[in-house]
Amino acid sequence: MFSRGNWTRCDEPLFLNNGISMQTIDVRQLAGKMRNSPIDLIDVRTPVEFRELHADGALNVPLDGLVPAELLQSRGDRANEPLYLICKSGGRSAKAAQKCIDAGFMNVVSVDGGTSAWAQAGLPIQRGKKAVSLERQVRILAGLLTLVGAMLGYFVHPAFVGLSAFIGAGLMFAGITDTCGMGMMLAKMPWNKVGDAGACQVG
Repeated sequence: MFSRGNWTRCDEPLFLNNGISMQTIDVRQLAGKMRNSPIDLIDVRTPVEFRELHADGALNVPLDGLVPAELLQSRGDRANEPLYLICKSGGRSAKAAQKCIDAGFMNVVSVDGGTSAWAQAGLPIQRGKKAVSLERQVRILAGLLTLVGAMLGYFVHPAFVGLSAFIGAGLMFAGITDTCGMGMMLAKMPWNKVGDAGACQVG
C-alpha cells in the first residue's frame, strides 16, 4: 500500500484497537531508507534489552516512558516525517504506535518482525552486555509463581492453589487482550534500567 505526502510505503495495514490502520515496514525496506536519508528509528524496549542488542541507528525510548507529545517536539524540523518504531518482534512497537495515534500523531510506522528480524536479516547491529529479555522474564516469573502456588497448596493449605489459578487467568487475559500487566511491572524493575546512558533523545 502506498500513502500520500510524507507517509511511507508499508506492506500490510495493521488495525489497532480504535479501528485505525497502522503502517508497517519490512526491515530490508527500512534499511534501504536509512541508507538514503536520515530517519528517526525509536526502539521501545527496556534500556537493558536495548543495550544488549539494537539496530544500528536506533534510539531508545522505552514504551513505559513514551510521551508522544514530548517525542514529537524533540524531533524538530522532522516532526512531519514518518516515525519508525521497533521492539523485539513487533508487539510493543504496535502498542507505541497506538499511543502516538491516540495522541493525534498518525505518521508512525511499526517495523515488522522487530529487532529479531533485523538481526536475522544480517543488517547492522550494535551489541552490548547480554540481558534477559522482558518476554523471558515474564515466563520465568509466571512459572515460578505457579509452582510456588501449587507447592504451598499441597504442603501448607489448599487455598494457595488460588495463586496458580490467578496467574493462569492473568496469562489468558494477556493473550486475549495483548496486554501484559506482569510485563509492564517488570519493565519498571531496577534490573531493567541502565540509568541515563540507556535512554536516547531524538534530535
